[in-house]
Amino acid sequence: MKLDWLVIRSQSISWRLDRRVPQILLSLTVVLAIAIVINLGRGEYPIAPLDIIKTVLGIDTGNPQHSFVINTLRLPRTLVAFLVGVALAISGTIFQGLTGNPLADPGIIGINAGASLAAVTVIVLFPSAPIYTLPFSAFAGALLMAALIYSLAWSNGSSPILLILIGIGLSAIAIAGTNLLITFGQISDVSNALVWLAGSVYGRTWEQVFSLLPWLIIFVPMALILARHLDVLNLGDDIAKGLGSPVEWQRSLLILVGVALAGAGVATAGTISFIGLIAPHLGRQLVGTNHQGLIPTSAMLGGIIVVLADLVGRTMFAPIEIPCGVVTAAIGAPYFVYLLIRHRQKQS
Repeated sequence: MKLDWLVIRSQSISWRLDRRVPQILLSLTVVLAIAIVINLGRGEYPIAPLDIIKTVLGIDTGNPQHSFVINTLRLPRTLVAFLVGVALAISGTIFQGLTGNPLADPGIIGINAGASLAAVTVIVLFPSAPIYTLPFSAFAGALLMAALIYSLAWSNGSSPILLILIGIGLSAIAIAGTNLLITFGQISDVSNALVWLAGSVYGRTWEQVFSLLPWLIIFVPMALILARHLDVLNLGDDIAKGLGSPVEWQRSLLILVGVALAGAGVATAGTISFIGLIAPHLGRQLVGTNHQGLIPTSAMLGGIIVVLADLVGRTMFAPIEIPCGVVTAAIGAPYFVYLLIRHRQKQS
């Protein structure tokens, strides 16, 4: 009887929340379009919004410089910012759902640190490696880190705090390895690695857009398909198994998707922190906890946040440019402390 009540309750919640999702996603799409237009128009060479729209649509504006500034310099950079935000937000949503931990984030639990170590290894030790090898190396580093965290945290049972502590410890080890590579690397390669580690979309081109797109084309639909299984896993392993769900197989697939998206995002733009923490929390306030609506909502929010962070970093202290990873860290760190305090108050 209790199991039937849980199933009926979860189904009713899913139906009620789904009605809000299209309206929220439509509103976020409008916000995203406005943010992109502003981002494309602001800078040392300002461009009017109407000229931006015409240039993107391929309509002649009478100024040949518009096409170069927008299509070559600003549009690929903005698209990279959006896509990286989408990847990190979905990854954070998955890990928070898997662990039942509202503080879980690919950066906090060490996934990003593992991806960074692997990517910096390629940048410093193999500087002539093609650009498309970075996502694969970052994915391998993130997957190894996730395997270590999983084996240590779940060996004798786990708790949300244990997961965070293990992730922080392994992250510190990975960061130490990254710093060691930077210390002994060639100055030109180290400079590239340091800019990348700050979390920046500066100088990103269509090459980075096209190297990131396949990862999102494959793993974002997988995340959406597995969303309902994530809801079932949140009911607990015993109930999920009672409903006939292959718990370990589903959990492994979700970890793979979360790691792949985090690794691809880190490989493309470096360590942009706290997107996987902030976006899911904001998403839950808008559409609730049902992951079929939460994942696309968090993805849109993550993309918007990174686009706006890039805009702030480019324009607030111009001509000095601040990496968007620094902007997100300045916002995310206090927000993480706030969530940590609130989480402890609820437990006490």
